[in-house]
Amino acid sequence: MFIGISGIIGVGKSTLTQKLATHLGYKAYKEPVKDNPYLDDFYADMHRWGAMMQIHLLFRRFEQHQQIVWNADKGAVQDRTIYEDTIFARMLHEGKFINERDYATYLGHFNLMKRYLVYPDLLIYLRVDPKTSLQRISERGRKAEVGITLDYMEKLHEGYEEFIEEMNSYTQVLILDWNKFVSLDEVVGQISEKSVGRRNFLRDLAQQ
Repeated sequence: MFIGISGIIGVGKSTLTQKLATHLGYKAYKEPVKDNPYLDDFYADMHRWGAMMQIHLLFRRFEQHQQIVWNADKGAVQDRTIYEDTIFARMLHEGKFINERDYATYLGHFNLMKRYLVYPDLLIYLRVDPKTSLQRISERGRKAEVGITLDYMEKLHEGYEEFIEEMNSYTQVLILDWNKFVSLDEVVGQISEKSVGRRNFLRDLAQQ
């Protein structure tokens, strides 16, 4: 089974991704953050680096997505799917950080890649209030994220709410209130209920 963990910055996707993958015996696919060569430059000058940042993330997520597809028999939990990348790109375009020409190039790449994509079997959306996420970002203390504002987080939250509503038309979506962290057992229980009829997944749960 291919499970995607979705949510705005700072909600706790990475932690849940690793815990859930370990519990199920699946492979965890982490978001490419630590080895992102554009991250610091992007937050320092979003106008200059916005387009390259998104192009870089797009190809990295596509590469990761292909790895998941090629190893489909092993099961995967992915920290942020490639589909969510378009939320960030659109926000940067609307905020005048990516010009029309560069945004058109980005969309052209994404639309071409989309022909070779498959939707996750289940998308778990960790819904968190933007103020709570901003507090968590502050607490983890990443230098590159110092300049993130509440206004940015609120717009990102709006983009995610629209995205999740759309994804309901393509795959199963499980929405979890993540303003307070939920135990792994409770998450697994809700996944199991959401995935009734998926024999392979229920078999994996029964073996834990």
